Amino acid sequence: MTGQCIILMGVSGTGKTTVGHAIAQQMGAKFIDGDDLHPRQNIVKMAASQPLDDNDRQPWLERIADVIFSLEQKNESGVLVCSALKKRYRDQLRKGSNKVRFLWLTGDYDCILARMQQRKGHFMPEALLRSQFAALEAPDSSETDIVAIDIAPTVAQIVANALTLLEQTHSREVLA
Repeated sequence: MTGQCIILMGVSGTGKTTVGHAIAQQMGAKFIDGDDLHPRQNIVKMAASQPLDDNDRQPWLERIADVIFSLEQKNESGVLVCSALKKRYRDQLRKGSNKVRFLWLTGDYDCILARMQQRKGHFMPEALLRSQFAALEAPDSSETDIVAIDIAPTVAQIVANALTLLEQTHSREVLA
């Protein structure tokens, strides 16, 4: 699976960073946190409890797309965290690459809110969780490169489930 980029997507608080680190370690891949690629003005806006709009997200998505391109050009594998809430964002990340796959971390609002209330040191406040759910365009059957993963189990089980599903979908793609 060299040159491949696995994007962990979903609303804030689903454990994308924690799960992404663990998956990257298991795969021997680079880990890239998309939050680190936000322009300064986006971080300031979110820290002030102001949701980002499409204009705010555009330079961020361009940076992430550049990272995906770089990984593919160097034939390196990476696990990248990016909320990718809307289909057009996911399409932008896919553009020019056939080696992008998404793991969609899913959970209900109350479960995610409880997890957000337990974490420390993140610039995304709990108040913006509703705006994340409102912005989410749930993937449909036309997005065949997305695998949904329930976040209710332990992190270890989420990672095991994700790796199993990635391997199964990779095996199907090789056979096709």
